[in-house]
Amino acid sequence: MVVVVLLVLAAAVTVAGLVALWPGGDRPVLETAPEGSSYSEVTVTDVELLADSASGPVLLADDADGEQIMVQVAPEYLDVVEAGDRIRVLNLPVAEGVAAPYVFVDLVRGPPMALLAAVMGVLVLVVARLRGLGAIAGLVVSVGGVLWFTVPALVEGRPALPVALVTASALMFVLLYLAHGVSVRTSTALLGTLGGLVATAGLAAWATGATHLNFLGGEYAMDLRSLAPEADLRGILLCGIVLAGLGVLNDVTITQVSAVWELRAASPASTRRDLFRGGMRIGRDHIASTVYTVAFAYLGAALPLVILVAMSDRTLLDTLTSGEIAEEVVRTMVGSIGLVLAIPLTTAIAALLVPAAEPTASPASPEPSTPSAPGPVADPATP
Repeated sequence: MVVVVLLVLAAAVTVAGLVALWPGGDRPVLETAPEGSSYSEVTVTDVELLADSASGPVLLADDADGEQIMVQVAPEYLDVVEAGDRIRVLNLPVAEGVAAPYVFVDLVRGPPMALLAAVMGVLVLVVARLRGLGAIAGLVVSVGGVLWFTVPALVEGRPALPVALVTASALMFVLLYLAHGVSVRTSTALLGTLGGLVATAGLAAWATGATHLNFLGGEYAMDLRSLAPEADLRGILLCGIVLAGLGVLNDVTITQVSAVWELRAASPASTRRDLFRGGMRIGRDHIASTVYTVAFAYLGAALPLVILVAMSDRTLLDTLTSGEIAEEVVRTMVGSIGLVLAIPLTTAIAALLVPAAEPTASPASPEPSTPSAPGPVADPATP
């Protein structure tokens, strides 16, 4: 009943936050094509014939009707694009009587990405079965929730910390119950996740302010400022830190709850203190591996930036505390602290909520032997 009350209160606060923070009104739109222009997909036929044209680097391609067109392309892409590739081009309007020029935009990556997604989905369903189906459904809901609520709310300048907490809480309610079903185990993991989430969000809010992170050095900072002047760049960074640590946080809480339940199944007579100690032994190994997992994930995502900064003539300390590198370092440390705090919290909740120990059966006392009925006594005189 305590678990139900706590989760009902958390759900009520989450729903109230969604209602209060839900974005409304017109949203700014980033126009990527001039008026009168259009996008289309074409097939490259030759990348060398007109590479040194007087009008600049161009390549030849066939449009949807099979007609050959010339496509202007940046010089760095001439070594990337090959004959037979599908590319996306922008058809710009020009003066009457002049052939419409086509400008290279990007390579078409949809089909191989769709194939990769299909392979992942099939493997998840085959291995995880119904839980895999729930996980895929939860992933779709999560992406939709971030696009429909979180992004518009941040663009409209809603307070970032409440937006991050409401988003993460709502996603965890949906994801955990879809992927793992409604049970005491899932509810225990949800409580631990919400506790770790609050700690992570509070720490992220303090860290972004104390380290003066403002996201102004980001690649898209100026575009966001001009397109969405009401958006708080530091708030966007704060929300990103909270959401980035959410997946790993959920992973450790689910693992710890499962560990405690399995320990109970293996040792029905263990006390709750013993279960907590055993769960924490597993949790310490999980902490040791997850901390560098988080670091490698962020390092891999920011590797081009790390390479550029490492090539500079600055000291290591200056590098770690500068601009976008500092953002990644703070993101890693905040996420790691959040998951480290979540492990003992979740393990303690699981040890309290796991089924009680089975009483040890006392050894059965031997049944008293029943004396046999006396038989007939023989007459000593009888032979």
